[in-house]
Amino acid sequence: MTDRANTLLDARRERLERLLGRPLAAPALEGGAPLTKESRRYLFGEAEDLYWNELEWEHITDEEALEEGPITQMTFPGFLAFIRGLLLHEVMPDSIAPANPRPEVVVDLMTFLARRVVELEEDLATPADGESAKLRAELEMTSQLLDLVLYEFHGVASDDVERLEAGGQASA
Repeated sequence: MTDRANTLLDARRERLERLLGRPLAAPALEGGAPLTKESRRYLFGEAEDLYWNELEWEHITDEEALEEGPITQMTFPGFLAFIRGLLLHEVMPDSIAPANPRPEVVVDLMTFLARRVVELEEDLATPADGESAKLRAELEMTSQLLDLVLYEFHGVASDDVERLEAGGQASA
Protein backbone atom coordinates (compact mmCIF):
# COMPACT_ATOMS: atom_id res chain seq x y z
CA MET A 1 0.00 0.00 0.00
CA THR A 2 2.93 2.34 0.64
CA ASP A 3 3.92 2.27 -3.04
CA ARG A 4 0.37 3.12 -4.10
CA ALA A 5 0.22 5.92 -1.51
CA ASN A 6 3.52 7.39 -2.71
CA THR A 7 2.38 7.12 -6.32
CA LEU A 8 -0.88 8.87 -5.42
CA LEU A 9 0.95 11.69 -3.65
CA ASP A 10 3.42 12.13 -6.52
CA ALA A 11 0.57 12.17 -9.05
CA ARG A 12 -1.28 14.85 -7.07
CA ARG A 13 1.83 17.02 -6.99
CA GLU A 14 2.46 16.56 -10.71
CA ARG A 15 -1.15 17.42 -11.50
CA LEU A 16 -0.95 20.57 -9.38
CA GLU A 17 2.27 21.61 -11.11
CA ARG A 18 0.69 21.05 -14.50
CA LEU A 19 -2.49 22.96 -13.64
CA LEU A 20 -0.57 25.82 -12.04
CA GLY A 21 2.03 25.88 -14.81
CA ARG A 22 4.93 26.00 -12.38
CA PRO A 23 6.90 23.71 -10.11
CA LEU A 24 5.83 23.40 -6.49
CA ALA A 25 8.29 24.43 -3.83
CA ALA A 26 8.54 22.55 -0.56
CA PRO A 27 9.08 24.58 2.60
CA ALA A 28 12.58 24.44 4.03
CA LEU A 29 13.34 23.51 7.60
CA GLU A 30 14.46 26.81 9.05
CA GLY A 31 17.13 27.31 11.64
CA GLY A 32 15.70 25.43 14.62
CA ALA A 33 16.97 22.14 15.91
CA PRO A 34 15.56 19.05 14.23
CA LEU A 35 12.72 17.30 15.99
CA THR A 36 13.48 14.27 18.09
CA LYS A 37 11.77 11.05 17.01
CA GLU A 38 9.55 11.29 20.08
CA SER A 39 8.50 14.88 19.32
CA ARG A 40 7.83 14.07 15.68
CA ARG A 41 5.81 11.02 16.65
CA TYR A 42 3.89 13.09 19.23
CA LEU A 43 2.99 15.85 16.75
CA PHE A 44 1.98 13.27 14.16
CA GLY A 45 -0.16 11.46 16.73
CA GLU A 46 -1.92 14.67 17.73
CA ALA A 47 -2.77 15.45 14.11
CA GLU A 48 -3.89 11.88 13.45
CA ASP A 49 -6.18 12.07 16.51
CA LEU A 50 -7.66 15.30 15.12
CA TYR A 51 -8.35 13.57 11.80
CA TRP A 52 -10.12 10.62 13.41
CA ASN A 53 -12.06 12.74 15.92
CA GLU A 54 -13.25 15.26 13.33
CA LEU A 55 -14.19 12.47 10.91
CA GLU A 56 -16.14 10.65 13.61
CA TRP A 57 -17.87 13.89 14.67
CA GLU A 58 -19.02 14.38 11.08
CA HIS A 59 -20.39 10.82 10.99
CA ILE A 60 -22.28 11.40 14.22
CA THR A 61 -23.70 14.82 13.42
CA ASP A 62 -23.63 15.29 9.63
CA GLU A 63 -23.13 18.96 10.53
CA GLU A 64 -21.28 19.88 7.36
CA ALA A 65 -23.35 17.75 5.01
CA LEU A 66 -24.77 19.31 1.89
CA GLU A 67 -26.49 17.67 -1.03
CA GLU A 68 -23.12 17.38 -2.78
CA GLY A 69 -21.47 16.01 0.36
CA PRO A 70 -19.67 17.42 3.38
CA ILE A 71 -17.54 20.55 3.20
CA THR A 72 -14.07 19.27 3.95
CA GLN A 73 -12.69 22.57 5.26
CA MET A 74 -15.51 22.73 7.80
CA THR A 75 -15.31 19.03 8.67
CA PHE A 76 -11.60 19.22 9.56
CA PRO A 77 -11.05 22.74 10.99
CA GLY A 78 -8.77 21.61 13.83
CA PHE A 79 -6.69 19.39 11.57
CA LEU A 80 -6.18 22.17 9.01
CA ALA A 81 -5.34 24.70 11.73
CA PHE A 82 -2.78 22.25 13.12
CA ILE A 83 -1.23 21.94 9.63
CA ARG A 84 -1.02 25.73 9.31
CA GLY A 85 0.63 25.85 12.74
CA LEU A 86 3.20 23.26 11.71
CA LEU A 87 4.06 25.41 8.67
CA LEU A 88 4.02 28.78 10.45
CA HIS A 89 6.93 30.98 9.32
CA GLU A 90 5.97 34.30 10.89
CA VAL A 91 4.58 35.27 14.25
CA MET A 92 3.33 38.56 15.59
CA PRO A 93 6.11 40.93 16.70
CA ASP A 94 5.00 40.69 20.34
CA SER A 95 5.01 36.88 20.35
CA ILE A 96 7.10 35.35 23.11
CA ALA A 97 8.03 32.35 20.94
CA PRO A 98 9.56 32.44 17.48
CA ALA A 99 8.07 30.68 14.49
CA ASN A 100 9.31 27.10 14.40
CA PRO A 101 7.95 25.38 11.28
CA ARG A 102 7.87 21.59 11.20
CA PRO A 103 7.28 20.62 7.55
CA GLU A 104 8.65 17.13 8.18
CA VAL A 105 5.56 16.35 10.27
CA VAL A 106 3.32 17.61 7.45
CA VAL A 107 5.15 15.25 5.06
CA ASP A 108 4.32 12.39 7.45
CA LEU A 109 0.68 13.52 7.54
CA MET A 110 0.41 13.72 3.75
CA THR A 111 1.69 10.15 3.59
CA PHE A 112 -0.88 9.13 6.21
CA LEU A 113 -3.69 10.76 4.20
CA ALA A 114 -2.51 9.18 0.94
CA ARG A 115 -2.42 5.77 2.64
CA ARG A 116 -5.89 6.40 4.00
CA VAL A 117 -7.19 7.23 0.49
CA VAL A 118 -5.70 3.98 -0.83
CA GLU A 119 -7.16 2.02 2.09
CA LEU A 120 -10.61 3.52 1.50
CA GLU A 121 -10.41 2.72 -2.23
CA GLU A 122 -9.58 -0.89 -1.36
CA ASP A 123 -12.41 -1.04 1.19
CA LEU A 124 -14.83 0.26 -1.44
CA ALA A 125 -13.92 -2.61 -3.73
CA THR A 126 -15.59 -5.02 -1.28
CA PRO A 127 -17.72 -2.93 1.09
CA ALA A 128 -19.51 -4.43 4.05
CA ASP A 129 -23.31 -4.31 3.94
CA GLY A 130 -24.52 -0.73 4.26
CA GLU A 131 -20.99 0.71 4.41
CA SER A 132 -20.66 1.83 0.81
CA ALA A 133 -22.07 5.36 1.26
CA LYS A 134 -20.03 5.95 4.42
CA LEU A 135 -16.83 4.76 2.75
CA ARG A 136 -17.47 6.92 -0.33
CA ALA A 137 -18.01 9.99 1.87
CA GLU A 138 -14.84 9.27 3.84
CA LEU A 139 -12.89 8.75 0.62
CA GLU A 140 -14.12 12.03 -0.85
CA MET A 141 -13.39 13.99 2.33
CA THR A 142 -9.97 12.43 2.86
CA SER A 143 -9.03 12.95 -0.78
CA GLN A 144 -10.05 16.62 -0.58
CA LEU A 145 -8.22 16.97 2.74
CA LEU A 146 -5.05 15.64 1.11
CA ASP A 147 -5.40 18.31 -1.59
CA LEU A 148 -5.89 21.03 1.02
CA VAL A 149 -2.79 19.91 2.91
CA LEU A 150 -0.81 19.86 -0.33
CA TYR A 151 -1.94 23.45 -1.03
CA GLU A 152 -0.80 24.56 2.44
CA PHE A 153 2.47 22.65 2.28
CA HIS A 154 3.44 24.08 -1.10
CA GLY A 155 2.12 27.57 -0.38
CA VAL A 156 -0.43 27.61 -3.20
CA ALA A 157 -2.02 31.06 -3.22
CA SER A 158 -5.69 31.32 -2.26
CA ASP A 159 -6.72 32.59 -5.70
CA ASP A 160 -5.02 29.56 -7.29
CA VAL A 161 -6.76 27.28 -4.78
CA GLU A 162 -10.13 28.81 -5.65
CA ARG A 163 -9.43 28.31 -9.35
CA LEU A 164 -8.37 24.69 -8.79
CA GLU A 165 -11.32 23.90 -6.54
CA ALA A 166 -13.83 25.59 -8.86
CA GLY A 167 -12.57 23.44 -11.69
CA GLY A 168 -12.67 20.36 -9.47
CA GLN A 169 -9.40 19.34 -11.01
CA ALA A 170 -7.06 19.07 -8.02
CA SER A 171 -7.53 15.42 -7.22
CA ALA A 172 -7.79 12.74 -9.79
